[in-house]
Amino acid sequence: MTFELFIAARYLRAKRRQAVIGVVTAISIIGVAAGVASLVIALAINNGFRQDLQNRLLGSTAHVSLERAQGDGIRDWRPLLEKMQHEPHVVAASPALYEQVLVSRGARARGLLLKGIIPRYESRVSDFLKSVNYGSAEALRADEGFVNGAQNAQESPENSFPPIVLGRDLAEDLGATVGSVVLVTSPQGELTPYGLVPKYKRFRVVGLFKSGFYDYDSSWGLIRLEDAQALFGLGDIISIIEMKIDDIYKAPQVGTEIENAAGKGFMSTNWQEQNRPLFRALRLEGVVTFITIGLIVFVAALNILISLTMMVMEKTKDIAVLMSMGTRKAQIRRIFVYQGLLIGVVGTAIGLVVGYVLSWAGGHYHWISLSAEVYSIDYVPFAPKIVHGVIVAGTAIAVSLLATVYPSWSAARILPAEALRYE
Repeated sequence: MTFELFIAARYLRAKRRQAVIGVVTAISIIGVAAGVASLVIALAINNGFRQDLQNRLLGSTAHVSLERAQGDGIRDWRPLLEKMQHEPHVVAASPALYEQVLVSRGARARGLLLKGIIPRYESRVSDFLKSVNYGSAEALRADEGFVNGAQNAQESPENSFPPIVLGRDLAEDLGATVGSVVLVTSPQGELTPYGLVPKYKRFRVVGLFKSGFYDYDSSWGLIRLEDAQALFGLGDIISIIEMKIDDIYKAPQVGTEIENAAGKGFMSTNWQEQNRPLFRALRLEGVVTFITIGLIVFVAALNILISLTMMVMEKTKDIAVLMSMGTRKAQIRRIFVYQGLLIGVVGTAIGLVVGYVLSWAGGHYHWISLSAEVYSIDYVPFAPKIVHGVIVAGTAIAVSLLATVYPSWSAARILPAEALRYE
């Protein structure tokens, strides 16, 4: 231990007659610890929301999607699908047909984004079919998912309807359960002697999925691709080819390569473009949170400033004696810099331990519940990162050192003769 550090440590151990300085020092340490712990927890929550939303989105949406620039659908899609599956970085590809429809059961009706899929392809790209936790999606996989014929219809009328898988929240709004029959009405309509009338078809609910993302669970439904084509009267056509790639952060570059490989008339989108406002808002929220809660550390630094200033006033005679014995001004400055550093390091260490323990416990036990309708998830996720702890610790220690500038400068300006004149 150096001379300056030894003196600094001795000064921080206040005697009984210096109790006020000891209390202010303790408050300074607690303030630094509270600020560091708050920052760690706040950044863990922000990062948790970002990771959770990203995981849920990527589990329900494709990394890269290819569609017609004019939006008129892809007609000769099978050769193109095969070609896309062999493109660099593409792990899997799946055709899909999207249409907005109205779904109703009795007097209840809701808007529904209907997705026509081929299950053996869809399961390679998204986790929708894996998130079916009520009923089963096996009926979507079977070619004989529904039967025609009067005899079978009489024995089990529900089996005469093609299968559909609904989001769990949507099913609750409709009052539908596994086995219920719902009416799907397409806005495409069909031309009759009486004019254009809406086209509708009844489906049997075979499963309910819960992706954990409210927007999907409250407004999405899955049916077989051939049933979707028949409902919309589009023929053998799809609206999009969805792809899963090996590196999600290369989605823009891979999308450009896929667009070029598909040829003229195609355009690509990726998960980052589709959700850019959401992640930008989360990033901005993290910065604002860091600045706002960082004010706690700033207040703690003011306590350090007050504590060291009081220490300089209390130790004027000691400083004068040290300087008269040959201690240099730079050493006197370092004594009080080390005091501020010790306060900052101790407070930061306590804050990091408390912050990471609370973040782990909050993430493990889901302490804080949320409304899924508002936040898309039903609990506050905590995801602490080591790099955040390093940044917070560095900031707290730097602010603590900054608070030592004036007290250490004042201590070095003391004149031994003036301080000891009346002793």
